[in-house]
Amino acid sequence: MLKLYSYWRSSASYRVRIALNLKGLAYEIVPVHLVREGGQQFSDAYRALNPQSRVPLLVDGDFALNQSLAILEYLEALHPQPALLAGDARTQARIRAFCQTINADIQPLQNTGVLKYLGETLQVDEQARAAWLRHWITRGLAALEDELRAMPDAPFVFGETAGWAECLLVPQIYAATRFGCDAARYPRLSRVAAHCASLPAFQRAHPDAQPDAGG
Repeated sequence: MLKLYSYWRSSASYRVRIALNLKGLAYEIVPVHLVREGGQQFSDAYRALNPQSRVPLLVDGDFALNQSLAILEYLEALHPQPALLAGDARTQARIRAFCQTINADIQPLQNTGVLKYLGETLQVDEQARAAWLRHWITRGLAALEDELRAMPDAPFVFGETAGWAECLLVPQIYAATRFGCDAARYPRLSRVAAHCASLPAFQRAHPDAQPDAGG
C-alpha cells in the first residue's frame, strides 16, 4: 500500500490526499508533526527518507518521492484514469500554470519555515507576519480570479471534472481563510472550492478528517 507522510494542516500534503482520493487509490497516512519536538521532519529517521525535511513524502514500495507536484505527476503516469490532467496540450499547459501560481508564488511564502524565520531570525512581529501572509495570498488569488473571469463558467476551474487545479486550489482557499483573508473577494475561486467541499474525495482529504488533526 502507498504511504503518505504528511501533516494534517500542510497545504502540500492536502493536495496529494485529494489526488489520491480522486484516483481512488488506497494509502496509509503517516503523520509528521511540523512543530512538535522541534519539528519531526528534522528527525534523523525522517531525514533518512527525505533529506529535504518537508512533507509530503509518498512511499511506493522501495520508491520514495517528495514535492507535491512531482507526486501528482507520478500518480498521473502510474494511474492515468481517471485523468486529473486532462485536455489538449494548451489546456494542460494552462492547468500547470494555474497550479504553479499557487505552488510557486503563494504557498511557499506562507509555510511554517518561512514564518518561523521571519519571527525568530528577522524578529518580525506577529502583526507584520499576518500582513505578509495576507499580501502574498491576496496578490496570487486575485490574479487567479481575474484569469477565471475570462474562462467559460463551469463547475470546476477547467471544465466538468476535478483535477490538478482543484487539488491545489482547495488547500489554498483553506489556508487563505485560516490566515484571515476574505475568500469572498474571489467569488469564482470560492464557488469552485465550495463545490469541491461537497464531494467525498475532498471531504476525506480535509485537514479536520486526518488522524493527526488538531495535534
